[in-house]
Amino acid sequence: MDRQPAYATEESLAELAELARTAGAEVLDCLVQSREGPEAATLIGSGKVEELHALARALHADLVLFDQELTPTQQRNLEGRLEAKVLDRTQLILDIFARRARTREGQLQVELAQLSYLLPRLTGRGVEMSRLGGGIGTRGPGETQLETDRRRIARRIRHIREQLEAVRHSRGRQRSKRVAVPLDTVALAGYTNAGKSTLFNALTAAGVLESSRLFATLDPTLRQLDLPSRRVLISDTVGFIRNLPTTLVQAFRATLEEVKEAALILHVLDLASPHRREQACQVEKVLHEIGAQSKPQMLVLNKIDLVDPAECEVRLAAERAAWPAFPVVAVSALTGEGIPELLATLDQSPALEPVSEARFHFELHEAGKLSYLHDHARVLETRYTSEGVEVCAAVAESVRRRLERHLVNNNNQR
Repeated sequence: MDRQPAYATEESLAELAELARTAGAEVLDCLVQSREGPEAATLIGSGKVEELHALARALHADLVLFDQELTPTQQRNLEGRLEAKVLDRTQLILDIFARRARTREGQLQVELAQLSYLLPRLTGRGVEMSRLGGGIGTRGPGETQLETDRRRIARRIRHIREQLEAVRHSRGRQRSKRVAVPLDTVALAGYTNAGKSTLFNALTAAGVLESSRLFATLDPTLRQLDLPSRRVLISDTVGFIRNLPTTLVQAFRATLEEVKEAALILHVLDLASPHRREQACQVEKVLHEIGAQSKPQMLVLNKIDLVDPAECEVRLAAERAAWPAFPVVAVSALTGEGIPELLATLDQSPALEPVSEARFHFELHEAGKLSYLHDHARVLETRYTSEGVEVCAAVAESVRRRLERHLVNNNNQR
């Protein structure tokens, strides 16, 4: 259905084609339907169905993808008249997520999203769902197969939610432990294929999978990042996309909480994309859905190596004007250009704990506290004396408070 500007339709279809290639399909052709409203039976109308049927037969296509969510009735009718398998955008994204999930948590989240999508669509799936069931585990010989499947799926959904709730509590405990360790958390967020994982690797050498395919990484990764005057934790999670299925947003709640709980969000934007503004709006929409819209953000314009230098300056100025409330840094995660500026800007962010220089004195038997200081601060000078060890370091306020009794004197905050 085409009820949006032509450029938006073209972009959306190009994205659907890329999703199809990511899922392993070969894209043969595309078709656009423009009408006042969707038809209840087939979405696109009988005339367009016949045109699509002829095109699919001519191209020997065995799969037809729709860039709009289909009702169970529409999907069944289309499959019967097109003589091919029919999937909508949501089903395609769920299939990609199912292929890419590697951890047990990721697999559970994808299964929950798939079952949540399937449950209201059991009705109308054909004769196979109206067979009578019987025997152990059913209400009796009069129960239909549809009712049995509904109850089984609902039971499985409850079980998965319980497991994911346990994961959520476990993440909460881990987060509480991290809070006890005075390190701010910075979360990478952005449209899928904006280069988040490449940037994450450039910053941390984490070795996360980098790919031009959509949703190359699903499972969250957390690493330490050394800034000029401090150390922080940085997390990388699943990329966002337009019309991200609500079932996926709900299923990935435990993962996306890493973004919600971060002190600062690095919003990664593909500067080379002509549709970057629309992609940024989609990211903001998802951040709003998970309750992270009020978090401090920094805009990271990635892939400047793909843009002509003169054009890069024009686009950079345009983005700074469009996002006046955010610090804006231009980088190339692939070549490393702009990374030092990003680290320096991040280090000075008011969203992170203030850092100041302080001098500490530790007795010789207090090696544990000295090690703690080295782990959570940037040591500037170390001097050993007969009475112990004197250390000058740039420390976060929470570290300073924790080691307050070891302070030699008070210094002005930097």
